[in-house]
Amino acid sequence: MKTTGASNVSINKRTNELVKSLLTNASALNLQVSEHDSGAMIVDAGIKALGGLEAGRQIAEICMGGLGSVALQNDSTFKNWPLSVKVHAKSPIISCLGSQYAGWALSHEKFFSLGSGPARAIAQRENIFKELAYKDQSSHTSLVLETDQIPPNEVIEKVSNDTGIRTSNLTFILTPTRSLAGTVQITARVLEVALHKLHAVHFPLEQFIDGYGVAPIPAPSPDFLTGMGRTNDAILFGGFVHLYVNCEDDAAENLAKAMPSSSSKDYGRPFAEIFKAVNMDFYQIDPLLFSPAKVTVTNMKTGKSFFAGAFDEALLEKSFN
Repeated sequence: MKTTGASNVSINKRTNELVKSLLTNASALNLQVSEHDSGAMIVDAGIKALGGLEAGRQIAEICMGGLGSVALQNDSTFKNWPLSVKVHAKSPIISCLGSQYAGWALSHEKFFSLGSGPARAIAQRENIFKELAYKDQSSHTSLVLETDQIPPNEVIEKVSNDTGIRTSNLTFILTPTRSLAGTVQITARVLEVALHKLHAVHFPLEQFIDGYGVAPIPAPSPDFLTGMGRTNDAILFGGFVHLYVNCEDDAAENLAKAMPSSSSKDYGRPFAEIFKAVNMDFYQIDPLLFSPAKVTVTNMKTGKSFFAGAFDEALLEKSFN
């Protein structure tokens, strides 16, 4: 099934230019760049390096395959958290599901991380690419990992084998959740989370046209569980998306009703509390929880818009503080 007119766009060609810029400006962005024993390039955006807000913004655009625009803006929606991230994309399905979605599980012994970025579209290790009917190729590629560890040789060799790209042409960008860069690039997934939810409720991807998302940027925490909870809650309690679709009004209205995080049976507590209650097992959490707080769905076929969900500033404050 062809879901988008962007099937001939190379997200790797686009992101390779962004990665070059990131490396060129690494010092100004408070990043540390090193060569791994395998020959791969390692970009530390928050393990030993300081990183920062702008580093996170640029890394989020790399995650989006060079098709996304990520902006930091002042927003008066939440009294104590005015800094927000606004996200949209030229080709949202390919950008968000084909690149930004952290769907590539990489592990070896005690190392585990989910890979995000353009390398996924070359490796094709996930079933979603069959639906997207999208495959990319390149001599160089990059992968963004939400981790506070340098990936071991075995993981880098796996990425090399699965992409068919030699290790010296691989770049790994590491963004711990506790870092500013990590906090920004995760919060910038507000639109991607919505499109993943759209896919999860079986809305036809070819009927989705466009969209944008906004979410408040929380304060990072040195504690992994707290930091991870805050970045999720930024979207669950403070995220907004506007989706444009082309379908019947009933379908658009049903999508709006299904989309908000409050439609999940697990809604109502900060994410860190939920995660702890299920013994840190993501698979015990209702997958429909992962979605923005509030949504507008506009049907381009009829011009009607449908609204659902609401911001929850009380839960947001409980999480962020």
